Amino acid sequence: LVDLIIILLALLIRNGLKGGNLVPKGVTAVFEMIVEMLYNLTETSAGKYTKQIFPWFATIIVLVFVANLTKLIPGMETIGFMHHSEHGYLTQNIGGNWYILQGVKAPEGEGSIVTPFFRGLSTDLNFTVALALISVVMVQVLGIKAQGFRYFSKFLNFTTIFKKPFLGFMDFIVGVLELISELAKILSFSFRLFGVMFSGTVLVALVGAMVPVFVPSLIYAFELFMGVIQAFVFGMLTLVFMSQATQGHGEHADH
Repeated sequence: LVDLIIILLALLIRNGLKGGNLVPKGVTAVFEMIVEMLYNLTETSAGKYTKQIFPWFATIIVLVFVANLTKLIPGMETIGFMHHSEHGYLTQNIGGNWYILQGVKAPEGEGSIVTPFFRGLSTDLNFTVALALISVVMVQVLGIKAQGFRYFSKFLNFTTIFKKPFLGFMDFIVGVLELISELAKILSFSFRLFGVMFSGTVLVALVGAMVPVFVPSLIYAFELFMGVIQAFVFGMLTLVFMSQATQGHGEHADH
């Protein structure tokens, strides 16, 4: 569903650019503004490596942004197949084979729950881990492209261990910590996005079952805000890590 929305946006933008139109309108104008803002942001952080980093940065932001917003489509995670559960809810028939769940716990063994047709993409750990792996792997690839095999010296630094044993040993320890930090990025990337978006889903479900309509509406507005922020945070962290990977360390740093 997310892919279809992004492809549709791409086709709308492509149609808006047909005929050599230099004054974009509608969706095309909005995306031109967004792309220009993201490119300038990348240029500020990445310098001469902007063209290599920008496609990853912009793609991640657009993908996560659309994925987060689709979670708020009416019916998402609430329409699906109903089946019996020992700890489910009472149901009410609304015609034919259509039922709705009531917000009342059923006696044990007599309740039902819904397996939705669609789930929010960001609330699935498979998606966030895959995105984290792509981001962290490409950070290493860009680091090697920019610095060659000198890039690995920040993880395994033996250059000063014989000249200055104490400082060299400290450099080696710092390198090990850098390696641990690099691996930890996978966990932090994955669980930050997953945790925030999944907790939002649970919050909307709980509040929707307990309080009047206007309060869930406020929660939805908050979820919209958090979806935008999380997309920007994920993209910005990728941009910062990629920019850092292209810069030298210690005596190899560019001045």
